Amino acid sequence: MTEDSLPDEFPVRDTFPHDSSELVDWLTTLVRNREYGTLANLRRTGTRTNAHIRAGWFGGSEHRDLFERMAILFALYHQGRSCPSYGYGSLGAAAARIGDGTGRGPDNPGAQRLVERVVASRRVPWRHLQHTVVRLRSCDQAPPSWSRLTEDLIRWNDRRARIAYNWSVDFHTPAGKARTLIGKTQNDQKDRTA
Repeated sequence: MTEDSLPDEFPVRDTFPHDSSELVDWLTTLVRNREYGTLANLRRTGTRTNAHIRAGWFGGSEHRDLFERMAILFALYHQGRSCPSYGYGSLGAAAARIGDGTGRGPDNPGAQRLVERVVASRRVPWRHLQHTVVRLRSCDQAPPSWSRLTEDLIRWNDRRARIAYNWSVDFHTPAGKARTLIGKTQNDQKDRTA
């Protein structure tokens, strides 16, 4: 073996890892810096622009397409907004905020139908996710956590992760119970660290 050759112990990796938090940081910077042209390019779903390609790089080798589509969802939500929103909770919890004076979440027939379509899909339901994000924006409600949504969609077909089921549970959890469960989870975590 010569000095210039690579030893067999160091295999070359041909895949790049994904980083959903870096994607969200980049997207929120676009909103914060008012890069409306780039955000408008991301909203174009018919052709892939340089902005889509850049968003895809955060997805690594395996999740490029998913990250490009997540950038579209983010750009749709932030259309006309000058302050970025990182969002919070799962998509199911966010969908529970959809509605108007007649009811929100499970009490709103439109939100109910939308969540039923999302959780019934075997493939990632991009069209219904797009509709959910647009509805949240029109209701002036916070989006789901963008990084969590990305990670959930990566695991969409993992039966053990049960993403669709968990979103449905989050959607149907009564508001008072959700606060109680969050507090209980935080107290359990404190007890474990003590």
